[in-house]
Amino acid sequence: VLLVGEYVTYRKARSTLLETARQNLTESAVRKAETIEQWSKSLKSNLIGASENSMLQSVNPKDYQKFIAQLGQRLPAQVDCLQLTNLQTNQVIASTCGQQPIQSLPANFWAPVQQQQTLLDEKSVYISLSWPNQRKPKTNGEKMTLGEEDFSGATKETRDSQVSLVLSAPVYIRRGNSRQLSYALSLQSALPVQTSAPKGSLAGYTVAIDQDGTILAHPNINRVGRNIDAEADADRLKSIVRRAIAGGQAFLHLFSFERNGVELLAGYAAIPSPLTKKENTKWIILAVSRLDYALSGLEEIQQVLFNLIIGLVAASVVATLYLSRDLARPLEKLRDYALKVDTEAPQAVPQNFQIREFNQLSEALNSMVQRLRSWARELEVATKEAQVANQLKNEFLGNISHELRTPLNGIIGFIQIVRDGYCDDRDEEMEFLQRAHDSSMQLLNIINDILDIAKIEAGTFSLMLEVVDITQVLEDAIDLQAPQIEEKGLKLSLPEPHDPIIVNADPEKLKQVFLNVLSNAVKFTKLGSITISVRVESSKNSPSNGSGESAIANNENDLVVVTIEDTGVGIDPEQQQKLFQPFVMADGSTTREFGGNGLGLAISRRIMESMIGSITLNSAGVNQGTAVMISLPVNQQSSFYFHSQDFGNEKWKF
Repeated sequence: VLLVGEYVTYRKARSTLLETARQNLTESAVRKAETIEQWSKSLKSNLIGASENSMLQSVNPKDYQKFIAQLGQRLPAQVDCLQLTNLQTNQVIASTCGQQPIQSLPANFWAPVQQQQTLLDEKSVYISLSWPNQRKPKTNGEKMTLGEEDFSGATKETRDSQVSLVLSAPVYIRRGNSRQLSYALSLQSALPVQTSAPKGSLAGYTVAIDQDGTILAHPNINRVGRNIDAEADADRLKSIVRRAIAGGQAFLHLFSFERNGVELLAGYAAIPSPLTKKENTKWIILAVSRLDYALSGLEEIQQVLFNLIIGLVAASVVATLYLSRDLARPLEKLRDYALKVDTEAPQAVPQNFQIREFNQLSEALNSMVQRLRSWARELEVATKEAQVANQLKNEFLGNISHELRTPLNGIIGFIQIVRDGYCDDRDEEMEFLQRAHDSSMQLLNIINDILDIAKIEAGTFSLMLEVVDITQVLEDAIDLQAPQIEEKGLKLSLPEPHDPIIVNADPEKLKQVFLNVLSNAVKFTKLGSITISVRVESSKNSPSNGSGESAIANNENDLVVVTIEDTGVGIDPEQQQKLFQPFVMADGSTTREFGGNGLGLAISRRIMESMIGSITLNSAGVNQGTAVMISLPVNQQSSFYFHSQDFGNEKWKF
């Protein structure tokens, strides 16, 4: 692990240093390019300014020599030579570097006559290159005009080995109303390049290449003037030239640019060529450094990592020998506890170890054991619930078989009596056929309930919501249950008829809910009464307790609450939570006595929730009656809506 960590650290450090070197070399190339560009512009502007100097209007040759000497001291850029040449005789009349001309002046490059008000510009400067072997060597007695170090850090010897620019500007002498071309002021300056890059330097030495691939500046004088086609890394150098001309400023690795095959990093940038005014002619400036120089900081990192590994290994060995006993004993105790945890009398988990991590492990082990025991209890409960569900399934199949068989037997019996001609007259036949029809409708209702609960479980149950009067739907449901209520002799208390209460609901499904609740109230009430009330209340006062869940807890509309209360057999509070689950009935004996399939309330709950309503059930206990509350939001947009606190003050007996 330590070796892998060392390798990863080393690679990360190397990549970081390499990325830093690449970025610095790219920035260095840009700075070097800007320096050379500013250098050439400075030479041009200073030369133009010097050619307009009034001292050149003198006719005394001594004044010219004095002016040239003073000019060399004032120029901000490094100048190797200044000369003033008589264009009529082509003789040097003033110089800082001997009488040998530094440049062959072109014929007819400048206009022979110039108007008084005309000023010179950069286009008036004639520029050429001077290669190292063309330059006149200086004698030991000659001195530089400026110091031996220029702003780039290159010494006189290194400047003598590089290409230099020779710039010439015309000097016009006033003759009446015009100025006559008389002299040419020339200066020579070597490229301001850095020819060495010490170890650890991220600036790099300078290499300059023109657009044609000719090397203009290089630390090795033998490479100056060569074309990159002759270099071993020609393809990569050409790639640099193409990218720089296209405006790129980046870096590239060079593998064979030095004779010894040392890998190099080169940042590059381009500047307009000082030799021409063409915009597409460029010089490419490179900042080059050896890769091992750029990554010299890795040596210290390697030494630190090596010392760290040795120290960690030694410390690990000592710590392992010293802590082996303290580590082994707690592990043995925890092992013994884990082996005995499934016994009938499990021991307490070992704690209070000297090492904090073992205490944490002990707590984690104890927590895991508690979770396992909790999961075991949950699994046991789930097993019992599965057994109960299986029992409920069997009871449901038995009950539903009975519920289906009873009306089906009635249908078959009544039809056989009529078919076999056992009826005395037509009225008796119609009576048996009516009973067969009633049994078939009962059978159809059971099948519809089964289909509805199947659709609900499959998620395909749908409603057709519309604006309806809930009191009218309730009245229709009461009318359908009225014969059964009258037959059992039950007292029915109803609210006084009032204005409509408008809700958004599916009228058929809402009627089905009312019929399910009324049917249960009639079915499970032998003696006593059924009370129905209607009230409108704020949604904040909507009851959320009891059996069932409120689907309108967050609804801000007023609610209409229909309460159907009976004095029947009631429901055990422990059984009330189960009644809204499919196939569940409160008591098998009750079901066998009164009939039913256990689907009505489950379907009713899903219907009410789909209509943004709710259905809840409350019962104080067995033989204490049951109250079912059905709630829906009132449609306040309807013109029929009005607010009332209670419609149940006036009761009437059916």
